[in-house]
Order: sequence, then structure tokens, then C-alpha cells
Amino acid sequence: MKMKTAMKNNKGFTLIELIVVTLILGVLAAVAVPRYMGSVSNAEAAAEAGTVAAMRTAVENYAMQKFLDEGRWSYPPNPFNYIEVSGYNPDATSLETLGKGEWMILWNGNHGHIYHKRRDDNVYEWTYRAYDMTDLDGDDRGSNVGLAPENPGQGHGNEGVLNGRRYVGLSGDSIDQQDGF
Repeated sequence: MKMKTAMKNNKGFTLIELIVVTLILGVLAAVAVPRYMGSVSNAEAAAEAGTVAAMRTAVENYAMQKFLDEGRWSYPPNPFNYIEVSGYNPDATSLETLGKGEWMILWNGNHGHIYHKRRDDNVYEWTYRAYDMTDLDGDDRGSNVGLAPENPGQGHGNEGVLNGRRYVGLSGDSIDQQDGF
């Protein structure tokens, strides 16, 4: 009689049932996690594209205002001074010190390079040149963020224009992605 009582009070899951549930959860996680990470990366790329577009617009608005005020088109020395960019770090001096989600501009003489470090530690790069790259009177514009000059002068074509290129110097990857969008 004691044996029948022990069998009736046996409540719980069998080992097989626990293993099956664990396998199902593992399969779901294996499918869901990469999709989630891809969605996060796509959202960050879209926000990055919006920021670059806003910078381009701010630079063109500056040039238009300079033309209206002074009769000459020109670009600002630093596009970040004319638009509020979340994560812009004016004190960043190298890519190694750039934090996740931060933006910076580095100058190599007259050539500016705008960098953004995504949360996955990949760094993307755009060119920017504020100096006169045209041969036209009244047009002292350079090349807008990630774009070639509009009216390139002698020796100022599309060379060296980077538009959202993944910077591979920090990652060590040999694959050079040409467009971050």
C-alpha cells in the first residue's frame, strides 16, 4: 500500500521532457539571436546614414548663407560645429580612444576624415574637405561629407572620396567594405 501512495505523489518532469524543452529553447535562441543582432546593426547603419545626410545639409546651408552674405560659396572648417550630433567627441585625437557610438573628425593637412565607431566596434569613415577645390570664381567649396567636389578644378576629381567605408585598420580584417549603408 505504501508503494501505491509513492507513485501517486510523483509530480514533476521526466529527464526526457527536460532535455526536449532545452533543445527547443536552444534552437530558438540559435535562430533569434543572429536576427536580433542583424536588426541592431541595420538600425545603427540607418541612424548613421541620417546623421551623414544631416551633416551634408548643414554644410550646404552654411555654403548658401556664405554666398548670400559674402557672394562666395565656401564650406565650414568643421561640419560638426553647425549641427548637433549625438556622440560627437571634439576631444578625440585617435581612433583607439574613440568610444562606441562616438563620432570624430581628424585632419591630415587640409583633408578631413570623419569617423564613427559603431557599437560592434567597427569604424566607418567619410572624407571632408573645406578648402577650395574648384576653378570657378565665387565658388570656394571643397567636397562635402563623403562626396566628390561639385565643380572640381584642375586635379580635384573623385580621388580619395570615402563614403561610409569600413575602416579596417583597427579590426585587422583584410576585407575592405566600400559602403557602410
